Amino acid sequence: MRAVVMQGLHRPLALETVPDPVPEAGDLVVRVGRCGICGSDLHMTEDPAYGQGAGSILGHEFAGEVVALGRDVSGWRVGDRVAVSPLKSCGDCPACRAGEVQWCTAFGLQGGGYAEYALTRPNQCVRLPQSASLADGAIIEPLAVALHGIGLSGLRRGDKVLVLGAGPIGLAVAFWARQHGAGRVVVQDIAPWQRDRALAMGAHDFVVAPDDPVGAAQRALGGPADLVFECVGVPGLIAQGVETARNRGTIVLLGLCTRPDTLNTFAMLSKEVRLITSAFFTRQEYEAALDALDRGLAEPRLLVTDTIALAQTPDVFESLRQRTHQCKVLIAPGDQA
Repeated sequence: MRAVVMQGLHRPLALETVPDPVPEAGDLVVRVGRCGICGSDLHMTEDPAYGQGAGSILGHEFAGEVVALGRDVSGWRVGDRVAVSPLKSCGDCPACRAGEVQWCTAFGLQGGGYAEYALTRPNQCVRLPQSASLADGAIIEPLAVALHGIGLSGLRRGDKVLVLGAGPIGLAVAFWARQHGAGRVVVQDIAPWQRDRALAMGAHDFVVAPDDPVGAAQRALGGPADLVFECVGVPGLIAQGVETARNRGTIVLLGLCTRPDTLNTFAMLSKEVRLITSAFFTRQEYEAALDALDRGLAEPRLLVTDTIALAQTPDVFESLRQRTHQCKVLIAPGDQA
């Protein structure tokens, strides 16, 4: 099969021909229909903390069609259309049965979506309804990540919500915040390119103010924020969130950052702000994200700005290292362009 493969850290990806995956007992093989390029994929090719290197096939936001079943697989058949959760687990421990697979002792992360076929496990698959496209299946994961952050935040109706970062996760947070009754939602970024998309997805305002980020955000919110969602992963933004939040406000950390950050704990204690970290999502949240699409909500689909062929992936991937007008780019491995 064709796949886009890592050549090592700090090196461009390359299109290669690699062996087709063969299912062992308990495995499924999925023909990948759509796979999203995630910001964390870019980080994986640059930062050794993610544990990826030469020979790795990235891609954890994918959906497709079941084409082969290993022994002992029940409840699935060839031809089923599925979205694949990237959270690998045993499927049978108390954490897995509760849907909190990220706490399974066998937890790991699924890649492989930058290819024509990918190997996965039945407990990671969610069947797509006829109303949902393969493109819908590929955006469930970032929607679920954002929904998990909303759930942990304690958001109440009428809250003033500031979202730092207008990437897919930040925009999905804005969407869910409105869905859950936030009174005022403001998205803040260092560039205006996603303004229209943010407003269409539920934000009341979009702020670009590098010289006065705190003041501009508070003016747009009509006061200090009840909740601040840090969706970038850049040192300094937690401190900015603390400064923007009200007394006893909440900062929710969704952005991935492997670099050290400095916190002014005196400023945090002075306000008694809460700092909450949000990792991954539950099975129930993954299914709730799919349900939102199944109900016909159009806003999440606005995340997708382009769909490319597998052969285009190395060049497009490199272009995404620089800030562009793109939001979520999907790969269509079956397209031979």
